[in-house]
Amino acid sequence: MVDVGHKPETERVAVARGRVIMEPETLRLIIEGNLKKGDVLTTAQLAGMMAAKRTSELIPLCHPLLLTHIAVTCTPNETESCVDIEAAVRLSGKTGVEMEALTAVSVAALTIYDMAKAVDRHMRLTDIHLHHKSGGQSGTFTAEE
Repeated sequence: MVDVGHKPETERVAVARGRVIMEPETLRLIIEGNLKKGDVLTTAQLAGMMAAKRTSELIPLCHPLLLTHIAVTCTPNETESCVDIEAAVRLSGKTGVEMEALTAVSVAALTIYDMAKAVDRHMRLTDIHLHHKSGGQSGTFTAEE
């Protein structure tokens, strides 16, 4: 791992985004709560939050972090037949939380796939990216959308 002992503690925030594209009928089943495995959106949100907390166990060389806030939202997008996912992670510390936000989005997307794969194996996990980060030596970054 990188030595961060000399770095000052700062408020650090990262926001990641992604989406799961699916058939319109699959999205309808998710919105109506009619899939056999249960409430897809709530389960995916919880899975994303749990994953953010365990990032250092999943990604080699990531520091274990004491996160102060995790929010994961899974929003159905009927126009584009997908679920848009956003994860915001925050802490006050010596290292950033980009990997935690990206892990949260990835695992939320995988959870949606797992829960809906029985009706739609054509789903695609796409556009997982860092949308915004602030804090630390490198300052603020916001992706162009």
